[in-house]
Amino acid sequence: MTPDFLLTALIVCISPGTGVVYTLACALSGGQRAALAASIGGTLGTLPHLAASILGLAAVLQASPALFGLLKYAGACYLVYLAWRTIADRSQLEVGSEQTGNFRAIVSRGVAINILNPKLSVFFLAFLPQFVSPESTAATRDMLFLGGIFTLMTLAVFLVYGACAAFARDSVIGRPKVMATLRYGFAACFVGLGGRLLMATA
Repeated sequence: MTPDFLLTALIVCISPGTGVVYTLACALSGGQRAALAASIGGTLGTLPHLAASILGLAAVLQASPALFGLLKYAGACYLVYLAWRTIADRSQLEVGSEQTGNFRAIVSRGVAINILNPKLSVFFLAFLPQFVSPESTAATRDMLFLGGIFTLMTLAVFLVYGACAAFARDSVIGRPKVMATLRYGFAACFVGLGGRLLMATA
């Protein structure tokens, strides 16, 4: 593991994406517990893509535009559904208990968000091999190790984002106009991310 890998992985992790937006939304709506659930879900959702890239399944996605497109449209539709849910379900960003929704349900939605993003598999396939030595006699083991580090960094970044948003929650709670703006803002982010996913190519 090199400093280049750590720096690159950190930049990728802190870049705002669906997992970050979801974690922020959950943290602002439900506090620390919801932020923890979203962080766990978003991180777990990356693991199937990591496994797929190591096993070579990501190459199948690249070679099969139909399969890639199916996953892409499913992911985009799910993000639009989350946008609608954010606007329609007023309890999602409303003053109340620290526990917004069921912990397991928040985790499940976080997992689904990342599982339905086929670009993650392609990303891992292109990203990890760059940091494995061509002379390595255990490339699979090396990729698993690097993937594990990347996953832990992802979880840490999500937790930091969530903690900051949960802390800021106290300053916006009780302000209906601010909460309404956040609700529509997160809905717009989900729609925008869904549109970006639709434009993605394998």
